[in-house]
Amino acid sequence: MHSDSLEAWTHDHVFLGRQHARNERRTWLVVWLTLAMMVAEIVGGTIFGSMALLADGWHMSTHAAAIGVAALAYRYARHHAHDPRFAFGTGKLGELAAFTSAVVLALIAVAIGYESLLRVANPQPIAYGEAIGVASVGLLVNLVCAWLLRDDHDHHGHGHGHGHGHDRDEHHEHHEPHHHAHDHGHAHHRDNNLQAAYVHVLADAATSVLAIGGLLLARAFGWVWIDPVVGLIGACVIASWAYGLMRDSGSVLIDVVPDDATARDIRQNLEIDGDRVSDLHLWQIGPGHQAAIVSIVTDQPRPPAFYKARLAGLQRLSHVTIEVDSCTKRHAEPAVSA
Repeated sequence: MHSDSLEAWTHDHVFLGRQHARNERRTWLVVWLTLAMMVAEIVGGTIFGSMALLADGWHMSTHAAAIGVAALAYRYARHHAHDPRFAFGTGKLGELAAFTSAVVLALIAVAIGYESLLRVANPQPIAYGEAIGVASVGLLVNLVCAWLLRDDHDHHGHGHGHGHGHDRDEHHEHHEPHHHAHDHGHAHHRDNNLQAAYVHVLADAATSVLAIGGLLLARAFGWVWIDPVVGLIGACVIASWAYGLMRDSGSVLIDVVPDDATARDIRQNLEIDGDRVSDLHLWQIGPGHQAAIVSIVTDQPRPPAFYKARLAGLQRLSHVTIEVDSCTKRHAEPAVSA
């Protein structure tokens, strides 16, 4: 076989989300906006002796750092998308960044909760006008950032498959051809890296909204205690978001089956005319991209194209490997597990 003929049998493993470039650009823009606001608040607080400005500035620095991690993850994944060292591409790098951001969010929630409890026990005097002004400016910046990081509800990834098969004894490997996904399953198409950056912005915005409400009530009715109570509520909300983000990104990182419906459809489409699925591995390899390794036991082994046709309608699958074992061979020789 000439080396040139291998081109039809080889393929890339680029499993980035469809909106990867757009999400990367917008995330970097949010990073710079957040950094600019952070610097303005820290400098202003230092010059004017405002603890409110200083505290909010350093608080924004944690969000800037976390969103920066998301932006760097986009860049790294794009630059190394064709690096052969990554067996299934860099599509899951965003999940690692998202999990890291979730941990940062959880720490922020703990810090806010701790500070709020201290202030419940020892109420501090509040400069209402200045604090409300700072929270209002921060809210405006966060709303702009949230708009930039909004989800356009376009969760359909590009498939990266490869119409070819390899015959090795009784093993047939097949990689699904390119296609666009148009199926259900929002959570499995969502870019958790973008979601992490969005949650950080949303957490900051929610903190600002709660702070403004609490400060207005405290100033109107003299309820100094309501400010730290609102802080505790905000901490609980942020902790809940952090947990959800950890759960979603962590599931992808440890290869939890992303979609029971897809696994069920694979079995239904392959278990026909006595063919049986003896082993099935299904996992997510990038936003909108799933991979599967399927072992089939049959009395009448077919070529890879036959099983490819059976799975052609499952557009969630971007990378498929099929192994076919003959029942006659299995009965004649002891099965060997590897």
